[in-house]
Amino acid sequence: MKRLVAAVLCLNITAGLTGCQQPQKKPAVEPAPPFKAVGDTVSGRKDIYLIVKNLGSSYWQVIIDGAEDAAEEFGCNMYYSGSNAESDWRSQERLLDEAVEAGADAVLLAPNDAVELAPKIDEVHDAGVKVVLIDTTANTENYDICYMTDNLMAGQLAAKEMLKQLKNSGNSLADPLKVGIQVGAQTSLSINERLAGFLQYWTRNAPVDWVIVPDIKCNDGDYEKAVTCAAELFDEEPDIKGVFGTNNGSGKGFAKEIKKRGLNDVVLVSFDYSQEVAELIQSDEYTASTILQRQYHMVHTGVETALSLTAGKHFNEKFVDTGVVVVNRNNMQTAEIQEILSHS
Repeated sequence: MKRLVAAVLCLNITAGLTGCQQPQKKPAVEPAPPFKAVGDTVSGRKDIYLIVKNLGSSYWQVIIDGAEDAAEEFGCNMYYSGSNAESDWRSQERLLDEAVEAGADAVLLAPNDAVELAPKIDEVHDAGVKVVLIDTTANTENYDICYMTDNLMAGQLAAKEMLKQLKNSGNSLADPLKVGIQVGAQTSLSINERLAGFLQYWTRNAPVDWVIVPDIKCNDGDYEKAVTCAAELFDEEPDIKGVFGTNNGSGKGFAKEIKKRGLNDVVLVSFDYSQEVAELIQSDEYTASTILQRQYHMVHTGVETALSLTAGKHFNEKFVDTGVVVVNRNNMQTAEIQEILSHS
């Protein structure tokens, strides 16, 4: 039932998303490069193929590093590639074909588009290749298991943190207040569920005069565009008091503009870990938090599971929540957070 509610909310939300102007026309996104082996390859080992959403993102580099560590630990051959933009699902579709043609025993996929890639995922799974989804699910049941964050819950947690930080910053519950939002690729089910969870919690718990700016910015998973979106929002809403970035790039874009403009009265809540957001969290001048996912654990466990699947093991569960933790100035230096950050 929770997934159904999230799906309905997502359909309503995406209808209201708006893009951001680019300062100049950018070249077309480069297609995904050929698969590349990570670590040593040994004849006779199982061949696992990893396809990520965005090769240029620090979040996905942690995924690649985790896959390499898992391949070495569990003794398999690992190959990886991915799109150069989270809006490019067609490259992922092609990569799935290439993995099957290369004789993949299993594929680990983080789908850029939950709808468009569903038929190809069906095709790969029907061909006998084990399919493990990581970070994001898809609109099909033809995969073996998915390791990801419960994004609806994580979005609710982000809204709860935003309310806490806004109150701690001295904002009056009786005064009007605005919060802006920026999302990455609008075709990502994970991002849409985070947004749905955030809005759901906000509607139920925020003071009546604390409102979300209706113009939700969409950067299509492009960091430069995320900076532009942030600048547009701050220009359009100069009295804004909080901003929520639903993914790594959106948070980085907000953080860059907040620091550039010296907006120390604006609360930032983001997802994942970047140097830009970390600097605001550590600073005494700004107020920032981030919802930290365990993407290293997603892929490390995903590789182990893929090998078990190729050995004939069956898993009854389709979805495994890998968990999140809120990081702010009060807990950033704790042992738990530092251990997670060591893989971020």
